[in-house]
Amino acid sequence: MNLLAAAQSGWGKSAKAQNLMEKNAPEYEHMVVLDYKDEYRGFVKAGLSKWWIVGPREMEWSESQWLEFLTGNPKIVLVRHPGIDEDDWRDVCATIISAARRLSEVLIVVDEAHFVAPQSGKTPKPTKGLATTGRGEGASSIWVSQRPAEMEETVISQCQSRILGGFESSADLDKVAKVIEYPVELHNPQVRSVPNCPDSLKPETTGRTEGSDSLQRHEDDEENTIGSEWIYSDNSGERRRIDTTGMFDSMESEHLGKQGKKIKV
Repeated sequence: MNLLAAAQSGWGKSAKAQNLMEKNAPEYEHMVVLDYKDEYRGFVKAGLSKWWIVGPREMEWSESQWLEFLTGNPKIVLVRHPGIDEDDWRDVCATIISAARRLSEVLIVVDEAHFVAPQSGKTPKPTKGLATTGRGEGASSIWVSQRPAEMEETVISQCQSRILGGFESSADLDKVAKVIEYPVELHNPQVRSVPNCPDSLKPETTGRTEGSDSLQRHEDDEENTIGSEWIYSDNSGERRRIDTTGMFDSMESEHLGKQGKKIKV
């Protein structure tokens, strides 16, 4: 299966991605996480996988060398070295994906997927192939992004399931609208009432402003995200709203990703 996990910056995207990793890692013999910004150390710290930096030396590894490495490290988070630019990261990810697709029962998590599978036409064939034919090889994938508008159309369209948060960019909302079968306005936190909101996606009224249907993000007193709302949908027709508040209470790993400091105005 291919899953698209996407939301705008600050929505708790990487925290939800880590939750998905923890839930699914035990179901697969192998898991490879392509970590663009080194956001999943908490997953490693909990002993759920190993950790490795992909630097200039690893850039030169062949597919066979990566296959040998991944075979010896069944659960691994691969972190981009700061000196590796977007183009080189995209190329090395394609080699890693090509090697990982030769493993049995592998889950490949592609973080910041708009860099690895860009809409610009630069998506390498092995990466695109993961979305189109990987399932037949026993490979599953989670594509994590804050900019679906910049992602390869083929990859998004081949995701059989989606978990989507809030977006305020019209370009992202337009891209999301192409792959869902419910009102895209639900994903815009600036919209209040969505008159044609399906009953199955209506929010709980407790603690909400009356008449507010769209997804919301929850903050603490210091304006840090402590939870957010998402919509899960898949090609079988299942649709449901999810609230991640309290999500980490049931998780083994702590999310250590940085939210960044607020700017006062």
